[in-house]
Amino acid sequence: MDMGLTGKRAVVMGASKGLGHAIAVALAAEGAKLVVSSRTPEAAAAALGATGIAADVDSAAAIDALAEGAVKALGGVDILVLNHGGPPPCTAADMTAEQLATWFPRIVAHPIRLAMHLLPAMRAQKFGRIIIVGSAGMQQPIPNLALSNTLRAAMVGWAKTLSNEVGQEGVTVNVLAPGAIRTNRSLETSAANAKKEGIGTEEWIAKRSATIPVGRYGTPDEFAAMAVLLASPRGAYVTGTVTRVDGGMIQSV
Repeated sequence: MDMGLTGKRAVVMGASKGLGHAIAVALAAEGAKLVVSSRTPEAAAAALGATGIAADVDSAAAIDALAEGAVKALGGVDILVLNHGGPPPCTAADMTAEQLATWFPRIVAHPIRLAMHLLPAMRAQKFGRIIIVGSAGMQQPIPNLALSNTLRAAMVGWAKTLSNEVGQEGVTVNVLAPGAIRTNRSLETSAANAKKEGIGTEEWIAKRSATIPVGRYGTPDEFAAMAVLLASPRGAYVTGTVTRVDGGMIQSV
């Protein structure tokens, strides 16, 4: 199936590894032109034949430069993938005001800032796709990840509100919520959890996989395939959603 992405111009944040890299690879395979960003985007950019722009999500100035650089490199932006690392573990009872102040710009304010730079042109051209890579904790809070659960939920509210405002202008806004996807980060987390329980990493993964209806971790490629659909013209009637790619892990409907 032709997804209609040939020549579309995309910016993918956090594209040097993990889910962001998988999305960038999938979009490139469909013929999209890419700007990829991360703190060290050079290797990913070279492998994809893309433009790499170094950008730290902690810096408003870097976000502004990313928006300007992407428009200059591509001539405009049709697709924006907001993706970045998550905050450290903590409980809700132990979460501090200082932690919230540190992570709010990284998870909420600066991604929105980037979208606001690029949104006016999307509205003017009557086509735009904004995809937020979130977490299963947006719908089912994950124990000991209170910062992530709290701040990522704010992005759901923003995305739904914006989708209502710009839907008639050809711009869609969606959240992708990964479950247990086999990335380096998830393997590191699995290893840490396994160590606490005094078992091997693969044994811990097998135990967790048994709680997932499909019986396994997902792959980055499977996650990226859904991003491609939402980014494409074929996804024009899907907006304001939180789409779970989790093998049925979340038990609510």
